[in-house]
Amino acid sequence: MATEFDLVSLFMEASIVVKLVILTLIAFSIFSWAIIIQRSGVISKAKKESLAFEDRFWSGEDLHRLHEGLENKREALTGSEQIFFVGFKEFTRLQQANPDSPESTIQGTTRAMNLALNREVEGLENYIPFLGTVGSISPYIGLFGTVWGIMHSFMGLSAVKQATLQSVAPGIAEALIATAIGLFAAIPAVMAYNRLNLRVNKLEQSYVNFMDEFTTILHRQAFAKK
Repeated sequence: MATEFDLVSLFMEASIVVKLVILTLIAFSIFSWAIIIQRSGVISKAKKESLAFEDRFWSGEDLHRLHEGLENKREALTGSEQIFFVGFKEFTRLQQANPDSPESTIQGTTRAMNLALNREVEGLENYIPFLGTVGSISPYIGLFGTVWGIMHSFMGLSAVKQATLQSVAPGIAEALIATAIGLFAAIPAVMAYNRLNLRVNKLEQSYVNFMDEFTTILHRQAFAKK
């Protein structure tokens, strides 16, 4: 409790600039943790849903029936479900419009699935760049607060006839809090940024693999009818 009281006291006695720096860093930390928790949940859910759909896809269910089943929850489709839905819909449309041109049908279907893939990945990456920004700038913001606080402390010595460590120490301690909080905000943000990006990249690769395998199946169907 004494340490907590000391930290609060140091904050209350700090200059207005140092207070603003500390409050900014605390806000960064709170937003970072909110993003970390929210994005972790989103990515975990996307991975689980993707695995469940791919198990269903490879179970041998008829593709037309599978597509019709997804039509009922069109707005809630994500990941592999969305890529399949968009791809099969475009494949069916192009095949009906150009039954004698399987090459163009496959090319158009692939383009449609690539667009769906990009949108899915963009959705997963939402807010993650903010973590990288926090990790990059928080130490510098904290350092700015420290430099300002120390400068403010030494400027206060000009009104003192005899400078002692006791007179300088509180001001320096106030200033160093800014650096500590800057690191407190930056370190989790950087670790989460790298971890979440790695998880998104792995999920993106699984989407790409599914899309390639699905394209191979559609390719066989298109050229079999030819």
